[in-house]
Amino acid sequence: MYEQVVVVGAGRAGTPIAARLGERLRVRVTGRELALHDADLVVLCTPDNAISEVAAAIEEGPWVCHISGATRLDALAPHRRRFAVHPLQTFRAGLGPEQLDGAYAAVTADSIDARAAGLALAEHLGLQAFELDDADRPLYHAGATVAAGFLVTIQRIAASLFETSGAPPEALNPLMRRVVENGFTATGPHVRGDRRTIEGHVAAIADRRPELEPVYRTLSDATDALSSR
Repeated sequence: MYEQVVVVGAGRAGTPIAARLGERLRVRVTGRELALHDADLVVLCTPDNAISEVAAAIEEGPWVCHISGATRLDALAPHRRRFAVHPLQTFRAGLGPEQLDGAYAAVTADSIDARAAGLALAEHLGLQAFELDDADRPLYHAGATVAAGFLVTIQRIAASLFETSGAPPEALNPLMRRVVENGFTATGPHVRGDRRTIEGHVAAIADRRPELEPVYRTLSDATDALSSR
């Protein structure tokens, strides 16, 4: 479907995306100079706040897509041949296209042809595609942020409590990996209904790390609500 792909942006996401596409297609990476030439697909791997500006600078003709999770399709105006493919993955600088292995992708399109174009790009990237309505992108991305960004926050809170107690924070890593391997099956005092232990947590945190007590209470309430469901 694609003969020449141009990836705009060589950051943490753009670099592995270009590398994976380069395994299967003719790919060129460009910056803000937008050296597009004969491209029939332009993939915008720019920061979210630059998508509209870059898209507006591209002459209509090729397919244009962005890889943002939260950004709506109207950011690609004035292009009518447009879609979005969001790799549901976190990227690290210095790593390659293997970061995409096994990941999913949200494909958003506003026409039958755009849907086919988006699914084709996801396939070239080796991603497991699912369709996502444009209006649902902010809610979807909120879920992704909870799963990735907030997970880091929770790990740092847990590590901070371990440090305060004298326990080694690195001991949390196997525990957290096992939670993932177990399919996020809930365990612990909230599942058991052990209120005495939970109240002991609150008292200890209030005494030693009072700034973290509201966070624990909020997460505790959320855990109770989800467990009851």
